[in-house]
Amino acid sequence: MRQAYMTETGHGSAEDPRPGSRLRALLDHWRSDPGIWRRGIVLAMIAIVTGLLMILHAQIPNRVGNVGSLTETFLPWLGLLVPVLLALALVRRSATALIALLVPAIVWLNLFGGLLTDKSGDGGNLTVATHNVNAENTDPEGTAREVAASGADVVALEELTGDAVPAYEKALAPQYRYHSVQGTVGLWSKYPMSDTRPVDIRLGWVRAMRSTVATPSGDVAVYVAHLPSVRVKMNAGFTASQRDTSADALGEAIARDRVGRVVLLGDLNGTMNDRSLNAVTSQMRSTQGAAGDGFGFSWPASFPMARIDQIMVKGVEPVSSWTLPRTASDHLPIAASVRF
Repeated sequence: MRQAYMTETGHGSAEDPRPGSRLRALLDHWRSDPGIWRRGIVLAMIAIVTGLLMILHAQIPNRVGNVGSLTETFLPWLGLLVPVLLALALVRRSATALIALLVPAIVWLNLFGGLLTDKSGDGGNLTVATHNVNAENTDPEGTAREVAASGADVVALEELTGDAVPAYEKALAPQYRYHSVQGTVGLWSKYPMSDTRPVDIRLGWVRAMRSTVATPSGDVAVYVAHLPSVRVKMNAGFTASQRDTSADALGEAIARDRVGRVVLLGDLNGTMNDRSLNAVTSQMRSTQGAAGDGFGFSWPASFPMARIDQIMVKGVEPVSSWTLPRTASDHLPIAASVRF
C-alpha cells in the first residue's frame, strides 16, 4: 500500500493534473465550443466604441455642453474599461470580445503608454514649482514651507487671498529674496526679477502675470496663470467658455513675448489633451509629458484624477517633472527642472 501511494503522488494522476494540462484542456474546450464566436457581440461593440472614442476624441463636438473637452479631460481613465471588458469576455468565453479588446488596448498604449515609464533625468539649470494653494487654505505658512522644501529656484502660487498673502510672504522670505503678487497670483524667486506685470486674460481682474527672471544661465520669462474654473452642470454640460477665452488670451501673450526662453506655471483648469487649450499647448511642451514619471495627476488632492496644474516650457529642455507631497490645499503642488 505504501508503494502504491508513492507512485501515485510522485508521477501525478487524473485527480492532480499539471497546470499545463489544465490550460490545454481549457483551450481544447474553447476550440470545441461552437458558440465561442457568437457570444460577446455586445462586449465587442463596447470595446470598439471605446477605442474609437480615444482615437477620435478630437472629433467629439463641443457645441453641446463641451462634451469633447469633458471627454479629453478624463481621457486616460477610459483605459479602465479594458480590464473590465477583459474579465467579462473571459467569463462569457467569447473569442470575438477578446479580439475586439485589442482595439482600445492598442489605442490607449499609443496615447498614454509613454507616461508609464520614468523619463526623468538629472541636473538642470533651473527648478520651478507651482501650486494652487486654495483660497480656503487653513495653513498658508505650512503650505508655503512644503513647496519651498522642493528646492525650487522659482515658486508660483495661485488662488491667493489678500488676507493670506502676508503669511505666504513671511514663510517664503528666508529662501526667496525677490517676489511679486499680482491680483490672486504670485511669483517668488531666488534670482532678480524685472519687467514684472499683470497679463490680461480677459477676465476683468488679475489672475495672470509675467516676469523676467535673471538666472545665472540667462534670462527666462516666467508666466503664472490661473485660468477660470470649469463646472459640470446637468443643465449646461461642461461650462468652460470663460476658461477657453482666457486660454486664447494667454496663448497670444506668450506668443508675443520677446524673451526666447519661456516657462508657464499655473492652474490651467484643463489637461494637455483638452483642445480648448490649443492656443497655449500648441506652442509649449509639458514637462510632465516630456520628462515626468507617470501621469502626474494633481487634482483633486484627495484622489488625483487629472493633471490640470501645468508646467510648460518653450526654448528650454525639460529634465525632470514630479508632484510634491499634499498640503492643506485641494490641489497637489508640482515641480520640474529644466536645462537651458
